[in-house]
Amino acid sequence: MWRLFKEFRQFVRQEKKWWLLPLAILLLLIGALVVFTSGSALAPFIYPFL
Repeated sequence: MWRLFKEFRQFVRQEKKWWLLPLAILLLLIGALVVFTSGSALAPFIYPFL
């Protein structure tokens, strides 16, 4: 897992693709939201927006 993060960081630095960082962070946050709320009472209110 950390190897993937290090490779991504190296790619962003090398290729000067700084616009990928906010996109990757946003995708990770949405993924965490789906995982952590999938079994809760909030799930029916969140899934229509994803």
